Amino acid sequence: MSLTIIPFAQGEAHLDWLGLCAAFEAGHRLPKAEIADTLLYRGRDTLLNRAAWIDGMGLAVKSATIFPGNPERGDPMINGAVNLYSDSDGTLEALVDFHLVTKWKTAGDSLYAAARLARPDSETILIVGAGTVGRSLWQAYRAVFPQARFSIWSRTRANAEAMAAECEGMSVAEDLETAVRAADIVTSATMSSDPLIKGAWLRPGQHIDLIGAYRPDMREADDAAIARARVFVDSFDTTVDHIGEIKTPLDTGAITRDHLIADFYQPERFRRQSPKDITLFKNGGGAHLDLMTSRYILDAWRAAA
Repeated sequence: MSLTIIPFAQGEAHLDWLGLCAAFEAGHRLPKAEIADTLLYRGRDTLLNRAAWIDGMGLAVKSATIFPGNPERGDPMINGAVNLYSDSDGTLEALVDFHLVTKWKTAGDSLYAAARLARPDSETILIVGAGTVGRSLWQAYRAVFPQARFSIWSRTRANAEAMAAECEGMSVAEDLETAVRAADIVTSATMSSDPLIKGAWLRPGQHIDLIGAYRPDMREADDAAIARARVFVDSFDTTVDHIGEIKTPLDTGAITRDHLIADFYQPERFRRQSPKDITLFKNGGGAHLDLMTSRYILDAWRAAA
């Protein structure tokens, strides 16, 4: 058995955002993935295993350790790796850096949706949240919207200013409501439990991309935003019953199940109907996207060898 080990920097050097979008499109033409998550705990420490199997592509197990005490010692809180297995015989083909897969999967998920849902002539993109994911979104969105102007809003202005200094041509938004109203695309990656983006602020033609909420008690947009928009998700299996952004308005009756139009496995429905549509996408991630991303990374690595 020949095992390929792909570190972050060396692996990323061979990647392309449009290439990843093409890999997602091809991956969703294969049979639907089987997915499963397991969690183990020791006090505040956590081991998360996310597994996926796509017939014709292979298997992946993404393992993450979350140790909240690590930053106090100067170490990363999250560590891990992705094990990629052969579809034909189950042998371990590659060990891929956890952070590389997570970065490209997360931003690529949103980019793939925006390429289908946002207006092609979108000129202003607002990023909400000045963390690591926000920086990845800036890199990714420029691949499809090279003419767009970017702005950043963060609860902590110093963080927004630091990100704007790193990202060429980016401005700092003074007020979230004003910035949302002005943007053609709003992409949000925060840890908020209370909705930041209000439906009353939205206007026809916008695309809203929600990434941050990943637990049932988290929200980035209010019920009015969900109700006003045509809503799409990456996977019904990983969002409807698991993420507050979708689960809560369904539970309260703010929306009904038929308000969710499509996921990536329904490409004929996953599209903007009119330039005046307000489209909203919930990026839920999922182990099947980790598998598709890891396979793309390995294919790119082999092509460059």
